[in-house]
Amino acid sequence: QVHLVESGGGLVQAGGSLRLSCVVSGRTFRINVMGYAMAWFRQAPGKEREFVAGIAWKGDSTNYAGSVKGRFTISRDNANDMAYLQMNSLKPEDTALYYCAATGLVGIPTMIEDYDYWGQGTQVTVSS
Repeated sequence: QVHLVESGGGLVQAGGSLRLSCVVSGRTFRINVMGYAMAWFRQAPGKEREFVAGIAWKGDSTNYAGSVKGRFTISRDNANDMAYLQMNSLKPEDTALYYCAATGLVGIPTMIEDYDYWGQGTQVTVSS
């Protein structure tokens, strides 16, 4: 079984920065052989969960939601089974519960249903 644990959330003023981390443990056969893409999603109160950023297994390809492009950077460290989301120039509308997700699918899926493994989430609150 694969487990994901996020950390790094907190309260920050608008314009500030946070760095989220996600550690992956456990393995499946497919992930061992094919690797896994990772992504960050977020869900604000009363809203649907949405894709924020994703990164391919080798880290050579990334994808961002338009609302965070230029402000957020996703990265990964496969040697240590870690993924990160550097968030700069934060805005109050970035306030949400942020989830780390992993999938054995090829590419960088952006749909929730394409991800098999999820963390419990870490809260990010941006004050105005």
